[in-house]
Parts: sequence; C-alpha cells; structure tokens
Amino acid sequence: MESVIMEIRAGVGGQEAALFVNDLFNMYSKYAQKKNWKVKTLSFHPTELGGLKEIVFELKGEDVFSKMRYEAGVHRIQRIPATEKSGRIHTSTASVAVLPKPKEAEIKINPQDLRIETFKSSGAGGQYVNKRMTAVRITHIPTGLVVSSQSERNLAQNKENALSVLKARLFEKSRLSQEEKLAKDRKKQIGWAKRAEKIRTYNFPQNRVTDHRIKKSWHNLEKIMEGKLDSIISTLEKKL
Repeated sequence: MESVIMEIRAGVGGQEAALFVNDLFNMYSKYAQKKNWKVKTLSFHPTELGGLKEIVFELKGEDVFSKMRYEAGVHRIQRIPATEKSGRIHTSTASVAVLPKPKEAEIKINPQDLRIETFKSSGAGGQYVNKRMTAVRITHIPTGLVVSSQSERNLAQNKENALSVLKARLFEKSRLSQEEKLAKDRKKQIGWAKRAEKIRTYNFPQNRVTDHRIKKSWHNLEKIMEGKLDSIISTLEKKL
C-alpha cells in the first residue's frame, strides 16, 4: 500500500485560479474513489468565492505513486468564469506537486528542532469556520520549512497532519540533496505556476483536454473533470 502527499496551489488567474484548484482536487478525489484509494485532507486555505488558494492531501492505495506522478506540473484552464459578464475566456493556472510519503524509518525528526504554534482556524464561512485554537503551524528550525493544518476540528489531529506534510517535504529535501537530477525534477514539478510551463490544458469552450508532454488531446472534458482519468494516465504510462 503506497501513500503520496499532493499539493495543489493557485497560480496565475486570481479567484478563477483558486476555483481551478478546487476543481482539480475534486477531480483527483473522484479518481481516487474509483481506484478505492483513501483521501485525507491535511491542509487547505479557502477563498470567499468557494475556491482554494492551496490544498494539501494524502492519497493511499495500490499503485498510487506510479499513477499520480504524471500529474506533477503546471495545469492550465481556459474557460469563461461565472463572474465574467462579457463572455471573455480567461486563462488560469495551478501547480501540482506529488511527494512520496516516507515510511517512519525513512525520516526522523528531533522534537527539539520544531517550533509548534496554535491559532484559530479561519476561512470563508460555514464549515470552514472554527473559532477554537485548533489550527497548528509547525516550523522546522534547521531548514526553515513551515507547514500548517486546520482541516480538522481537533488540535492533535491537525498536528499529526502537519507533521505528515513536514516529513514528506523533509524526505524529499533529503533525496534532492543526494541527487542533483531529482532537484531539477522537483523544480520542473513546481515551476513558477506560469502559463508557459504547462503540462496540460483544460479547454472548456472546445471541450478538450490536451497533455502537452505527449501532444495528445481528449474530447470528453466533463467526464475527465468527474475523475475519469484512466485514459490519460494509461497513455502517459506508455509514452513517458
């Protein structure tokens, strides 16, 4: 049973990019459901219009890393936002990173190296609001890495979630320091969330999804956004 931690962050496009982050998270969640994988939200930062500035979540199941590793990179969306009165097509981006989750024996953290702070969860209202001190921010002092979690209503659970993300990032940092090639791959994964660094475009007006790495398009965009990613991922497995 494998586990990966995925991070999706809004890039170019403001509120529309944040809505796209939410769309991608829903797409991957539905794909995971079809694969009988477990989805666990570790951290998120919602916007007032129902989008997400970023979301970090764990996927656990058979062959999860071998399938999801192809999703790492910058995704681009082209569509007419609901708030666009003139009917103009907007282009927005979101960056996706896929981090293998380390086993307990692979990464050890000295508790003295951590600065743990608690704060009140906040959000865009409704289910996101929690006025108790249940959110957690953890700073790994030697590296300066900072992670936070406010997805749970329980302080202990948020701390556990934040530590999971921290361990994954430290594990990745360790691997990258050992192999220069991996460092380059990581930079390619995250990029700067610019439109030109896209790996895939979701074009709503033309009902088309294009993966630019293999120069192939699919014309069932609505079904793909509903989590039907098998045709894309299986093609990538063969060609990449």
